[in-house]
Amino acid sequence: MNKKTLVLGASLNPVRYSNIAINKLVANNIPTVAFGLREGEVAGVKIDTDLKMYTDLDTVTLYLNPTRQKEYYDYIVSLNPNRVIFNPGTENPEFYKILDKNNIAYEVACTLVLLSINQY
Repeated sequence: MNKKTLVLGASLNPVRYSNIAINKLVANNIPTVAFGLREGEVAGVKIDTDLKMYTDLDTVTLYLNPTRQKEYYDYIVSLNPNRVIFNPGTENPEFYKILDKNNIAYEVACTLVLLSINQY
C-alpha cells in the first residue's frame, strides 16, 4: 500500500525531529514530500517552500505547533490525505474537529515511534 507522506514543518537542521522523520521515512522506502520555511534537501527529498497540491497522499505528519497550524488547515484538508499525524507538541483539538467534519482520520502519535515498531 502507498503510504506517501507529507512532512509539514520540515527542517534542514539534522537534530530536528522533522528532519529525522524524513530520513526514517526514506530509509523505510516510504515516498516522501516535504514543506518547510527553508529550501533545501534532506535524504534526497526536496523541501518545498511553496504549497503544492501533492497527489495520492496517504499521510500528513505535522511538525508545527497548533498556532502555526491554523494557516494550513484549508491546505491540509484540500490535499484529502487518509490521515494526519499529530506528533508530540502538535496536538490540536480545534483541528481534530475540522478533520472529523471532512472525514479525514487523525492520530496523536509519533511518526518516529510508529516507524520503529512497524505500525506506520
